[in-house]
Amino acid sequence: MKVLVVGSGGREHAIIKKIRENPAVTELYALPGNGGIAQDAVCVDIGAKDIDNIVRFAYENKIDYAIVAPDDPLVLGCVDALEAHGIRCFGPRANAAIIEGSKVFSKNLMKKYGIPTAAYETFDDADKAIEYLKTAPIPTVVKADGLALGKGVIIAMTREEAYDAVKEIMLDKAFGKSGNQIVIEEFMEGPEVTVLSFTDGNVVVPMVSSMDHKRAGDNDTGLNTGGMGTVAPNPYYTKEIADECMEKIFLPTISALKKEGRTFKGCLYFGLMITKDGPKVVEYNCRFGDPETQVVLPLLESDLLTVMQAVTDEKLAETEVRFKDANACCVIMASEGYPVSYEKGFELTIEEEVQDRVFVAGAKLDGDVLKTSGGRVVGCSGIGKTLPEAIDAAYAVVDKVHFGNAFYRHDIGQRALKAYRE
Repeated sequence: MKVLVVGSGGREHAIIKKIRENPAVTELYALPGNGGIAQDAVCVDIGAKDIDNIVRFAYENKIDYAIVAPDDPLVLGCVDALEAHGIRCFGPRANAAIIEGSKVFSKNLMKKYGIPTAAYETFDDADKAIEYLKTAPIPTVVKADGLALGKGVIIAMTREEAYDAVKEIMLDKAFGKSGNQIVIEEFMEGPEVTVLSFTDGNVVVPMVSSMDHKRAGDNDTGLNTGGMGTVAPNPYYTKEIADECMEKIFLPTISALKKEGRTFKGCLYFGLMITKDGPKVVEYNCRFGDPETQVVLPLLESDLLTVMQAVTDEKLAETEVRFKDANACCVIMASEGYPVSYEKGFELTIEEEVQDRVFVAGAKLDGDVLKTSGGRVVGCSGIGKTLPEAIDAAYAVVDKVHFGNAFYRHDIGQRALKAYRE
């Protein structure tokens, strides 16, 4: 079986490592992949947003199954284009991927179908948005409507910060066309939880919950990043909360999309906040999260490719999806200066005994030498029966990965440990 994975980061490396476990896979390609992924798949230099050439490659190479992992190609209709050429896919079509592609769409969907989320208003005029903010409750959250590499959300603690956020997004076009519309929403408080889920449009099978660490520095200091580490499961996501989420959020969401003629098949990411009024949706993503995938998939006992095909064929209800009764931790090693400016091109070495537990995100091959090429360079994962064991295992991997300007947080998982003690 010939399988193709679209994407180039640590998330894609985690997916590829899991797909390789299926003995039916004879050829595995990554478009474009990266220098680390090249150890596990054949990398082809076609960008994730180059839909025409992705389709041409898949068709000419008789690909049996394609997994479209990042948000951009999903929103741009990569799955639609591949399916039009008879190639079976994992991932939502563009009309369902809009749940991440437009925050205005997703907020309006939740409002229409009574799915709990923060109160909000939408604007396509900066002057009207600023006028609204003169009397809006502060703090508040200002979000660009479209995709913005996870950076189009500004938490404004003062009215002046809120005005500046509107100007930055709508007038200065910090995120391009993604800022043509904005959402201004209520500031919610409580622990955040991520739940990735498999769905074939009829049923939802949640994966293990996780906790992300967004800030660059220890003790949640510094700038927001794409994620500096994760642990799973999330201690705040109790069975009672999980049951409430299934009843009030998960099933209503896929039902709402289906009623709108936008059946969602793929991985639906629920970003949740456990407020004093119960769980509410912070955001939806139309794909696996990064770096959440790097802790969730190592805990998956079932065969990933089999589950993905069941999603495609709408047979998820008949397919067993099993996870280990264990904990996982992933520590991101980044380039010093990330997420602002950083040097690239340092030699990256990964000691042989930990290669199966390292997910490469930002590295390229220079001849036979692996060199850093991004902000987040690798994710180092560990599994343990308990969370402390998983954390220790992840940091033991960190000690065996080396590059010139490496930095990482030293406290991944400590917030979760504190929650267990409370």
